[in-house]
Amino acid sequence: MHKSPHIPGIVWLLVIAAATLAPLQAQSSGSSALNVSVYDRTRVNAWQWFAAPPEANTYSYIESLLRLGVAQRLHRWDWQLELAQPAVLNVPGDAVSPVAAQGQLGLGGSYYAANANTEPAAVFLKLGFVRFDGRDSHARLGRFEFFDGEETKPENTTIRWLQTNRIAQRLIANFGFSDAQRSFDGLDAQWNAAGWNISAMAARADQGVFNMDGNPELNVDVQYVAATRSQFRQHLLWRGFAIAYHDGRTGVTKTDNRALAVREADHQNIRIGTYGADLLSAIPAGPGQFDFLFWGALQNGSWGELRHDANAAAIEGGYQLSHMTTHPWLRGGWFRSSGDKNATDGIHNTFFQILPTPRIYARLPFYNLMNSTDDFVQIIDNPVKRVAVRSDLHWLQLTSAQDLWYLGGGAYDNKVFGYVGRPSNQSHSLASVADVSADWKTTKNIDLNFYYAYAQGKTAVAAIYPSGRNMQYGYVEFVYRWIHSGGGTP
Repeated sequence: MHKSPHIPGIVWLLVIAAATLAPLQAQSSGSSALNVSVYDRTRVNAWQWFAAPPEANTYSYIESLLRLGVAQRLHRWDWQLELAQPAVLNVPGDAVSPVAAQGQLGLGGSYYAANANTEPAAVFLKLGFVRFDGRDSHARLGRFEFFDGEETKPENTTIRWLQTNRIAQRLIANFGFSDAQRSFDGLDAQWNAAGWNISAMAARADQGVFNMDGNPELNVDVQYVAATRSQFRQHLLWRGFAIAYHDGRTGVTKTDNRALAVREADHQNIRIGTYGADLLSAIPAGPGQFDFLFWGALQNGSWGELRHDANAAAIEGGYQLSHMTTHPWLRGGWFRSSGDKNATDGIHNTFFQILPTPRIYARLPFYNLMNSTDDFVQIIDNPVKRVAVRSDLHWLQLTSAQDLWYLGGGAYDNKVFGYVGRPSNQSHSLASVADVSADWKTTKNIDLNFYYAYAQGKTAVAAIYPSGRNMQYGYVEFVYRWIHSGGGTP
């Protein structure tokens, strides 16, 4: 087990601040006792990646994430400290192909490549912040998690589901599906008044995700501002946002469609501005309601020595029989992000997904929202109480056949870029995917989640993995949550 001694200075300041505020509890009429929280997630994974003999493409491993936290509210102030202990058992040491185009054969290969260990584990400070809560605003300083698009909590349940599952975390998030996840060191603030929410954040990204040591900061920073408003009795929610991203890891080779020698010689920073908007609506009609979603973004800036110019958009809609007991819901949608058509013209046109949780939009994690076009349908239902079932069908293409097939979810290490690109071999056709999930809230504290997916690789996949272009992945997941308020009952 590895425990890093490096904790950024801003986090030490927050630890000191929390220790200073705690003795004020007895003097503050608005104070509360310490809250203690425990979160444990254990997942058993089974992979059959596209075949790349003689390397292992079929394997299983177990990953666990334990998070222990303490928090306290002191009148208008509150603070929180949390330790994380991620561990992965039985990681395959032979699931990384020496053939560059084949690369890591599933997330088991990613964990091994990031840690050079078949049983990586660590302990680190996951959260450490103080926050001031005013009547209409709050500000937070320290180490925290941040999710773009989730600044508000809509009262309309349909819009809330769409916000959480189809809008939030597209561009900035904690990479929650991974074991070590991602945190940010910095400042964020919100202001709420007259139906508006104004949110802003400025922070540096921390290491983590596949690298078990989540303590160090990366030379990567992001600034975010958004305005969100709910209208028409909670049937419409819209947001406008802007993001500034900077990657100063000049010694790390960028992932794009230029020749390797050209990329290795590019030591300029990445500076990208992203400007976008989204809209959600739920409209009652007959025995149910229609839903509609739009999300779009434009990007400019510099990709090292290249000028950056890219875009992405999503349109989705559906109808839910909300008056039925199980609330069956049929939805469909289209997503497209720009790709680069010319590797030598001095312009980088590949849409950049920044620092997201990619699996929300790619539940079978072998692609992401870069140079991709996704047509899909999904069915959601609640067949019995406390059980949510969902099934998706996706038809995936690469937007530009001159660009790459991209995987990953952004910077997580000072030694690797964070996104991986595989050659398209001049093909648009990537794969078709079918999956099903069942999430069962067995008790107040325990969830059991199940997932299975099958992908049929098309021309782009077959050119890289001629021995087997089909993939399967599944997992069983146990999640336990427990919060104890000092002097109360859990």
